[in-house]
Amino acid sequence: QGFTLKHWAHPFSKSDLTTALQHSLVVAAFTVVIATALGTFMALALVRYGFRGKATTELFVFLPLATPEVVLGAALLGLFLTLHVATGMVTIFIAHVMFTVSYVVVTVRARLEGMDRHIEEAAMDLGATEWTTFRKVTLPMIAPGVAAAAMLAAALSIDDYVITSFNAGQTQTFPLFIFGATRQGVPAEVNVLATMLLIVVLGLMGLNVLVQRALARRDRARAE
Repeated sequence: QGFTLKHWAHPFSKSDLTTALQHSLVVAAFTVVIATALGTFMALALVRYGFRGKATTELFVFLPLATPEVVLGAALLGLFLTLHVATGMVTIFIAHVMFTVSYVVVTVRARLEGMDRHIEEAAMDLGATEWTTFRKVTLPMIAPGVAAAAMLAAALSIDDYVITSFNAGQTQTFPLFIFGATRQGVPAEVNVLATMLLIVVLGLMGLNVLVQRALARRDRARAE
């Protein structure tokens, strides 16, 4: 009935809520790793190379961005049922990688298209292999874009309800728990945990900005 901080004393007191949050964080962690890796290499392929079927690949990359989530969720559920795959954590993970990888590709691609390729060519002229050039030149230069893409993938994964609801089976994630709790009343611990997530995300965003500014100052100092 009024302002209080008492719920912050025991934010994990409800075991079902804590388990749902753990599921969301685990899925988000694996999704970020796989989707960021796949999306970064896909963006490199689309920007750096020409190959047969490139236009079709770009179509399939942008298709999940334009398709309603209800359609994606139902289509994935139909696929899993056809292949006799039991829905649960694994299917949630596959679904999240499937739709977040497109966001990673778009984000990293924007960074690559604004990058000066002459720097990579200079590294190769000095004897660096393609892998060494990527590891020591390309990746550090696109790191801010990759970090932004990873944070976006994490936020989309933790936040997703529609696609997850189709493919979760008996597994509950944080959004699914909140939706189910609305029928009987959302516990105050939901607000506490949601606020914690918000603080963590804002902290990571601020850290990313500080790192980018520090790198920019270092580059300016080296140029001078």
